[in-house]
Amino acid sequence: MTAPETAPAQTGRGGYSVLTWGCQMNEDDSAQMALMLEGDGYFPAASVEEASVILLNTCSVRAKPERKVYSKLGELRELKALNPNLVIGVCGCMAQKEAPEIRRRAPYVDLVVGTGQIDRIPALVERVRSERVKIIATELPSRKDRGDKATPLRVIGGLAPKLKTFVSISYGCDKFCAFCIVPITRGKERSRPADEIVLEVERLASLGTREVTLLGQTVNSYGKFLDDPCTFAHLLERLNAIEGIERIRYTSPYPKDFHQDVIDAIAHLPKVCEQVHMPVQVGDDNLLKRMGRGYTLDQYKDIVGRLRSAVPDVGLTTDIMLGFPGETHEEFENTMRFMAETRYDSAFMFAYSPREGTKAAVLEDQIPEEVKLDRLHQLIALQNEITLSRNASQVGSIYEVLVERRSPKDASKWTGLNRQGKTINFPARRDLLGQLVRVKAVKSHLWGFTGEMLPARSERGLELMMVED
Repeated sequence: MTAPETAPAQTGRGGYSVLTWGCQMNEDDSAQMALMLEGDGYFPAASVEEASVILLNTCSVRAKPERKVYSKLGELRELKALNPNLVIGVCGCMAQKEAPEIRRRAPYVDLVVGTGQIDRIPALVERVRSERVKIIATELPSRKDRGDKATPLRVIGGLAPKLKTFVSISYGCDKFCAFCIVPITRGKERSRPADEIVLEVERLASLGTREVTLLGQTVNSYGKFLDDPCTFAHLLERLNAIEGIERIRYTSPYPKDFHQDVIDAIAHLPKVCEQVHMPVQVGDDNLLKRMGRGYTLDQYKDIVGRLRSAVPDVGLTTDIMLGFPGETHEEFENTMRFMAETRYDSAFMFAYSPREGTKAAVLEDQIPEEVKLDRLHQLIALQNEITLSRNASQVGSIYEVLVERRSPKDASKWTGLNRQGKTINFPARRDLLGQLVRVKAVKSHLWGFTGEMLPARSERGLELMMVED
């Protein structure tokens, strides 16, 4: 690396850069970090090399993101040597789990901030800069805490309105699945008060947001331990009534807490999208029990059956993990059979990765990497066939599409998601950004559809615009 050139003069306290690994919750946390820093007088740096503050928001679900963080820290070491006033911070799940190791391997890191202390970042950065100290802040809130101590203060909106926005409605997890590090890195499950969430979404709508995605580790268990009880289904009802918001999504619901009132909400609330991402993890009851998932395949299949009966055009996706300790060939075949029978629209598929501190990490009969990868490749091939088949069967269907941007591969086309969460690219010459349009799927792909524009009509209480080229 070379020393950064002098940046153009700007008002504020310097530039910042936030680098993110991991899930949508981490993306939302990073957006909050950025907004908080901007509120404290910082501005987005044109590049990492020009930043005065660099925050790495990290993931610990699997080993690969952690390796990438240490690799990036190695690159940043030279920047720190060139600019001792540079503030480098490691935040998020990896910071929560490995604060001492981060300090040992990268002693030049100034700030290690766990998941429960994100809203303190501006104050912690200021302390690093003014007192020249190194700080570790990893205390997790308890369910006994109330108000701001239980769930972080959130900055609503930003300088640039967003068409689509994440909104965290709960934090932490109580499930303690044998393979999962999340309860350790994010603490006990805590829900935000419903009134606070509604106010945030109302504010976002006033700033131009048209779609929100509600986030929680087990999002449909929302409402537990609140002083003013509110179920997830009732929260969906309240958000559905907000003017300006036209689409509501959420991730990820937990099968054990997927009750009929949520299915009814998907079926009857016009703004709740017909998309459900419900992780099953494996298709074998013995494995589910050893994982501590808390449900059986029959219970899961019952949810899927009721969901598809109430919402026939639902887009159903899942998470699948192969190679859990002790997984036999027969258990793997049961998962393959379950996937073939359930026929998901798509799936996130990955090999089990031991996480220190979890029950599964110390189990005997760890599966060799080559076996895990072979099984994973077989599953990916099967699911790709299913996805192609399901998409091909939907050619000719007419979808509501929220237009998000020009297609990155063809500027003559626009792209967006249908309500089921599938990508549709279609040609049009007018500026359609942010519009709801009707598109007919004319060709299917593994990633979604190519489509053509149709005239408008009113659906689900929404007026879809007609676009004339």
